[in-house]
Amino acid sequence: MVATLSQVKTLLGEPRFNWSDPAPWTAMEQEFSVEFPADFREIVNAYGSIQINGQLCLEHPAGHLLHSLGETIRGDLEMWREEDMAGFLPSPVGANPGELMPVASATTGEWVFLRVPDDPSSPWCVVVQELDSPAWTVHEMTFGEWLLAYLRGEDVTVCSRNFAPDRPFYEPLS
Repeated sequence: MVATLSQVKTLLGEPRFNWSDPAPWTAMEQEFSVEFPADFREIVNAYGSIQINGQLCLEHPAGHLLHSLGETIRGDLEMWREEDMAGFLPSPVGANPGELMPVASATTGEWVFLRVPDDPSSPWCVVVQELDSPAWTVHEMTFGEWLLAYLRGEDVTVCSRNFAPDRPFYEPLS
């Protein structure tokens, strides 16, 4: 995990949020009955609610923030459970093994999900859905690995090359 955060810092720059209180994560994980992967938590704790390259939006669960991950997940789960949206995904949304937990979105219309592993010892993987089509892609990598690939400009369904041609950047969500 430390290697991933250190690699993210190298590409994205030093984080300014650096949250250490586990209470918001604990409350959110109890509400959704799932423990989010450590690499996702570590990156979000470091950077907080941000927009990367003017495209990819990550949120932190701290309730005092304008953009709270828990509130966003609650609304996204409701939307993706609707009959006309459910067909756009490879499996249902939720916290059960094999289900998808919405954790990020992009201004270009993509939604990023973490797939809950079938076995607690198995790694989480990333699923990206393109809202303008019924297409989705499973990326057999952790969130940290997926984010690093995105920051490097690799095509991981959400692609940053056109948004950050010089180098990745971030700003707080407003």
